[in-house]
Amino acid sequence: MSSTPSSHQTSTTPGPRESEQPDRIGLSELRQDMASLKSTLSRFASQAGDDAAKTVRGASQSLASQVGDAASGVADMGSDLATTAKEHAKTFASELEGMARRNPLGTIAGALVVGVVIGLMSRGRS
Repeated sequence: MSSTPSSHQTSTTPGPRESEQPDRIGLSELRQDMASLKSTLSRFASQAGDDAAKTVRGASQSLASQVGDAASGVADMGSDLATTAKEHAKTFASELEGMARRNPLGTIAGALVVGVVIGLMSRGRS
């Protein structure tokens, strides 16, 4: 029953090199995984930023287009209103002219009354 203690010890208990080597390999793999994760997160953040910028750009262009359309509509409406007011003024002036031709004394009396009313109003203010 003679056995060699050195061969028995090496087979059951690992030496210092054998126990450190698996730790170093695991640490190296962990570092590689962390670098890969960092790279993936960096790409994800970059893509998310690009998508957000595109969305903001699209929204601002859409808003600018809508504001431009609204301003154009307001300008068209203002132009139509000015044209309508001009036509009404011409119609009113032509009606006054026709009335003055039909009844010149009534027109003079009306102008006199309007002048007196304006004179009284301005006298009360000063």
